Amino acid sequence: MRVIGLMSGTSYDAIEAAAAELTLDGDALLMRPFGHLSVSYPDDLRDLIAVTLPPAATTTQTVCALDTRIGQAFADAAVRALRDLCGGTADLVVSHGQTMHHWVEDGTVRGTLQLGQPAWIAEATGLPVVSDLRSRDVAAGGQGAPLVALTDALLLRALPGTPAALNLGGIANITVVAPGAGPLAFDTGPANALLDAAVRHFTAGAAGYDEGGRRAAAGRTSPALLQLLLDDPYYRRPAPKSTGKEHFHLPYLLRVLADVPGVGPDDVLATLTRLTAVTVADACRAHGVTQLVASGGGTRNPVMMRMVAEELPGVTVRSSDALGLPSDAKEALAFAVLGFLTVNGLPGALPSGTGARRATLLGSITPGLRPLRLPEPAGQAPRTLRVCDPTR
Repeated sequence: MRVIGLMSGTSYDAIEAAAAELTLDGDALLMRPFGHLSVSYPDDLRDLIAVTLPPAATTTQTVCALDTRIGQAFADAAVRALRDLCGGTADLVVSHGQTMHHWVEDGTVRGTLQLGQPAWIAEATGLPVVSDLRSRDVAAGGQGAPLVALTDALLLRALPGTPAALNLGGIANITVVAPGAGPLAFDTGPANALLDAAVRHFTAGAAGYDEGGRRAAAGRTSPALLQLLLDDPYYRRPAPKSTGKEHFHLPYLLRVLADVPGVGPDDVLATLTRLTAVTVADACRAHGVTQLVASGGGTRNPVMMRMVAEELPGVTVRSSDALGLPSDAKEALAFAVLGFLTVNGLPGALPSGTGARRATLLGSITPGLRPLRLPEPAGQAPRTLRVCDPTR
C-alpha cells in the first residue's frame, strides 16, 4: 500500500510530507520510502496559529478558520507529495494535523485537539484520509502521546542493549526498548518550544529560531536559571507522561526569568539548550539507555546535539538516518505507519508507552472520491520494521 504521511509538530513552522510503500510480511512491516518534502505554512496562517496557541484566549470563529485553513494547507502538501513523491498514484493519506491544545490535568490527559479538516485533503487528492489519531488513545485512558512510540519500537527491536529513540521537536520525547520489557515512551520536556519562543521574544519577531545554535554557542549556561527551570514538577512525574506548549510557553519562561535578573539573551538560549540536554539525559539514565537514535528538527542544531552527547558519556548518539529513516521525515513516516495499521485493522498505540488501558485502533477515516474499501483485517501485528532500499 502506498501511503502519504503528513505532520506538523509543536514548532508549527512547516508541514512535513513523506511517502512510502508499506507491506506486511509475517511479523515484519516492510517500508520502502519514496522521499519527503517540507511545505512552509503561509506567513499569515503561521501567525494566526501563534496567537491562538495557549495561553492565549480565542473564539470559535478563529478555531473554525484554523481548522479550514490548516486543512487546506495540508491538502496542498498532500497534492505535492502525490505528484512529486508518488508519481500521481497512492492509496491513502494519513494526516496528524496541527496540535492546538493538549489538555492535561494532574498528569491525566483529558483531551487533545489537532486541527486541519481532513475533508479538504480527501477532496483535493481523491484519496481516503486517516486523521485525529490521538483521541482514541486518550479515550482509552492513555496520554495520546508520543504516538511515534510504536514505529520507534518496531525499528529499535533489532538493536542490541537498551536502545532509545529521541525526537527533538517543540517537545522532546523518547521511546525506550529494554530487553524483556514493554516499550516505554514519554515526553521528556521542551526541546525547541522554549528556545523558539525566546528567540522570537529577544528579536521582536525578526527571527523564529536559533539557526544552527549559533546564539546558544555564543552564550554560557546560567546555573541559577538552569536550576530554576529544572525545579518544574513535570520532570519528577513518572512515565508515561506528556506535555506541550500549554505548559512550556513564553509567559512561563518570562516568569522564570523574572527570578533570575541579568541573564543575557544568548546566555538564556544556551541555558535552554542545556535544559533539553539535561532532561533528555536524565530520562535516558533512569532507564539504562545504551544507545540513542535521534530525529526531528533539533538534530539540525549542532549545539543541542553536542550538549546531549556531553550529558550522556558512554552512550552512542546517532541520527535515525543511520537506520534508513530520514530524521526530518521520521514523524511523517511514523504517522503513515499508524494510518496503514488502522486501515488493516491493527492497533497503533502501545499501552506501555501511553498508559492506555488497551491497545486501540487509532483515528477516523474520511472517504476519498471512490467508495471506501478497506483491506481484510490483518491477522498478525508486526514486531519489527525493516526499511528497504528505496531504489529497489
